[in-house]
Amino acid sequence: MYEISPGDPDSPVILHVPHASREIVESGLLIGPAEIADELDHLTDAHTDLIASRAAGLARRRPWMLVNRLSRLVVDPERFPGDDEEMLASGMGPVYTHGYAGRRLRADDPALTGTLLKEHFHPYAAAMTSLVNDRLAAAGRAVVVDVHSYATELLPYELHRDGPRPPICLGTDPVHTPDPLLAAARAAFPDSALNSPFAGCYVPLEHWGRERAVSALMIEIRRDQYMREPGGEPGPGLDAIARALAVLVDAVP
Repeated sequence: MYEISPGDPDSPVILHVPHASREIVESGLLIGPAEIADELDHLTDAHTDLIASRAAGLARRRPWMLVNRLSRLVVDPERFPGDDEEMLASGMGPVYTHGYAGRRLRADDPALTGTLLKEHFHPYAAAMTSLVNDRLAAAGRAVVVDVHSYATELLPYELHRDGPRPPICLGTDPVHTPDPLLAAARAAFPDSALNSPFAGCYVPLEHWGRERAVSALMIEIRRDQYMREPGGEPGPGLDAIARALAVLVDAVP
């Protein structure tokens, strides 16, 4: 379901990779293999686990990593589980009922949604919360760096359609993204913009809005920087992005 890779015992940094996997388990999908492959090509943040792993290996003090080993088509661990999740408008809450172009993926079945949340979503959230708590205990703080990618061309499911699509999007939180962390990210990724086309960053609900010792930042990499779209092989740009991410890890203030 997920994999935790230990880092330096004193490191507060957690590289979080939630959307890199194409692994599907039985989860009530109504579409066939060809349609599933198409959804995976467009929605998977392909090779972001490789980027994070290479960055971790390059950093002077190795960060911790939590990597989702199931596709977001099973459950999306970064969605809010309640009715205030804005992506419900696209049928893409924690359990997707629709795909990237509006294709019906599942029936509207509260029982199925509850089962998938119980079996996959909540255990993942508990693992991430536990890892953050471990870093708080060991290092006095935790710094969660989300590693994502996004399509070069606008996809139909996206709600915020008018902003720029920079090579690197930095997603922030008004409470959990302190200025020094953002400054370090801007130095590591000079060709970046804030919160466009995607905003925010992942903080476990236990800590969100409450624990200022938990910092967070989202790194969204435009896919033409490092891979062939959609769903293709990585390219030579991947190593440069991994090096920049390692610079950010080392610069965490």
